[in-house]
Amino acid sequence: MPRPLVALASCAVLITAGAVMAPLSAQAPAGRAVAPAQAGAKAGTMPRTPDGRPDLQGNWSNATVTPLERPPGQPAVLSPAIVARIEKGVQDRIEALAKPSDPNREAPPAGGDGSTGAAGNVGGYNNFWIDAGERVAVVNGEYRTSLIVDPPDGRVPALTEAARARQAERVKRNQQFGEYDNPENRPLAERCIASFGSNAGPPMLPNYFYNNNYTIVQTPDHVMIMTEMVHDARIIRIGKHHTHPPASVRPWWGDSIGWWEGDTLVIETTNFHPQQLFRGASDTLKVTERLSRVDADTLLYKFTIDDPQTFTRPWSGEVPFEQLDELIYEYACHEGNYALANVLSGERSQEKAREAAKKSPPPPRQ
Repeated sequence: MPRPLVALASCAVLITAGAVMAPLSAQAPAGRAVAPAQAGAKAGTMPRTPDGRPDLQGNWSNATVTPLERPPGQPAVLSPAIVARIEKGVQDRIEALAKPSDPNREAPPAGGDGSTGAAGNVGGYNNFWIDAGERVAVVNGEYRTSLIVDPPDGRVPALTEAARARQAERVKRNQQFGEYDNPENRPLAERCIASFGSNAGPPMLPNYFYNNNYTIVQTPDHVMIMTEMVHDARIIRIGKHHTHPPASVRPWWGDSIGWWEGDTLVIETTNFHPQQLFRGASDTLKVTERLSRVDADTLLYKFTIDDPQTFTRPWSGEVPFEQLDELIYEYACHEGNYALANVLSGERSQEKAREAAKKSPPPPRQ
């Protein structure tokens, strides 16, 4: 895991909203150029593979404090002064949370004190382990307030009536079982099957927590994108002669076919696994991604979600991927992980206790 960073999605929204309303300094954050141009690499300097394609290989990160959806009432683009305020707030929070803990502090109450963080939920990660991002996303020289760019309000479109009906049916079906009745009721990430959020995608989005890092390996016939989170890996077949399998074939992360349009790699993914339908999408979901090399240090990642059975219109976003000059490590999720077994066995123990209490005679009346 790279050096500790910070800024969860909710924190990003609060910091951003507060920055818009607060007095601002016009000074850009130290080491951060004001609105980098990102106009594209010159033809003579574009790194290319032996077959002449743009070289997308290497380690990359899409960590950012910019949320997926735009906070209500905000413009699409922030000024450098507001960005300075936001990014300084993130750094101040990192420094504050990095201070030594008071060794004489009291233990949190049983069940937690209700606050966010390790003290509130008793056993969560403290800030040392968080690597969420510390910069506002920059695309085409603009400091963005959301990763979504279409619709223009930067928000996920409304759900269709069919999608709302599916949601209600899913809730009804899940109510047949208790939350801790069996392993299949627990989230994929808790079972170490796939990452939480949509890191591997598609679409490949930051999780605003940690491990927002990727390795891309490229050949003329295939492109592999490996996500540090749970080391999820997507293998994309290159060439329009490829076709998607029958609808009955639904691998993890769907079936991806890619092709080149000039210097842009276009990836079309369908046939999503039924447990990986993005934001409650239908089984007809199609995600189109576009990856292009902007300069030596940046990839521009664009995505479009197309599912008329779920969303009232297609929607799209843009995410900068910055070169990561650090190693990507194996996400050893299962080794020494007793969480799932303990969660289920703990529930069985509580069930026995409840049954025993029912059979116990009532206490004598005084």
